[in-house]
Amino acid sequence: MTKKEYLSQAYRLDQRINSKLAQVTALNDLATKCTTTLSDMPRNPNRGISTMADAVEKIVDLQAEINRDIDALVDLKRDIVRAIKAVANTEYQTILELRYLCFKTWEQIAVDMGYNVRHVYRIHDEAVESIPLDGSWQ
Repeated sequence: MTKKEYLSQAYRLDQRINSKLAQVTALNDLATKCTTTLSDMPRNPNRGISTMADAVEKIVDLQAEINRDIDALVDLKRDIVRAIKAVANTEYQTILELRYLCFKTWEQIAVDMGYNVRHVYRIHDEAVESIPLDGSWQ
């Protein structure tokens, strides 16, 4: 795994968490739409679990997954912070933090730092290269 791939893991994990949160929202919407139909007709005793119970079970499972992913993201970000702090140049640290911890776009970073985008790319490449290879930040 390259240094850049390592740093990019947090963004991907954050995207997966957001996707799962959207799924929970959709399941919550589904669960609240579940209604009971009242009828004087006898019910089938072999009928499976209700749609509401099914939705609630999926929501609970997905929320547990989200919590595990959030724990993993916090640990990963802590490691990434150590890697970034191992870089001596504070300008490099700032670019790495904005990109890999705040998930800002290149354009946002350029505006925040008062540079053009090409200059940010150049500094970013230098910053990534300045992260120690030995993993002493781990």
